[in-house]
Amino acid sequence: MPELRLHAEPKPGELLDRIWAVDCDTVLPVTGLASYYSGICCIRAGGVTTVYLRGPLTRAIPLVCPSEMEFFGADFRTGAYLTVAPPARLIDLNDVVLPTLPDGRILLGGQAWEAPTPGNLDVFVDRLHRAGLLIFDPLVEDFRYGCTVPVSTRVAQGRFRRAVGLSRRALHLIERTRQAADLLRAGIPIGDVVTRTGFYDQPQLTRVVRRLIGHTPGEVARGDIVVSL
Repeated sequence: MPELRLHAEPKPGELLDRIWAVDCDTVLPVTGLASYYSGICCIRAGGVTTVYLRGPLTRAIPLVCPSEMEFFGADFRTGAYLTVAPPARLIDLNDVVLPTLPDGRILLGGQAWEAPTPGNLDVFVDRLHRAGLLIFDPLVEDFRYGCTVPVSTRVAQGRFRRAVGLSRRALHLIERTRQAADLLRAGIPIGDVVTRTGFYDQPQLTRVVRRLIGHTPGEVARGDIVVSL
């Protein structure tokens, strides 16, 4: 049976949420789930690494995982973002592909960098931070969780959207919907999922799950999804 191998390593800290790697035995359909993360995605094929800057996904997007390619990358912590490519510009696979020089280095922020590898992505991200290209706005997480912030709501909303690429409301909807999918896959009855995730009723949950997860709640609960990321 065709297999997709996903390895994700949590990297809690100021800049990173996780580092991940994926590869496939053969060509496989993949559902890109709605996500509020931005980060770096790398594709290695034939000894060449191509680096993409990627933003949030506001809906589920059908993708393909080809064989003979290796995918790896880093998801930034909420509130961390690249100043040269704000997340709002990268939404829904409007990726920025970084130019690759003849010697294999990549161009970012007017500087040449050694292309990252699965083993040094955290070091690469730290170097971007020290160069001033990757910054972290601590207000974002305070505002996300409803804590008091030292600025007006309007200013906080603007800083949140600049750092995340989404509104706080959109982020919370993605978060709740992915939680609902996890509960459905764990066998929790759909009525209980509606209550636990704060949706108005089952039809609303169904509409949102289909849009953000790409499958009906029944398909998610039965495990009919071939593979999803």
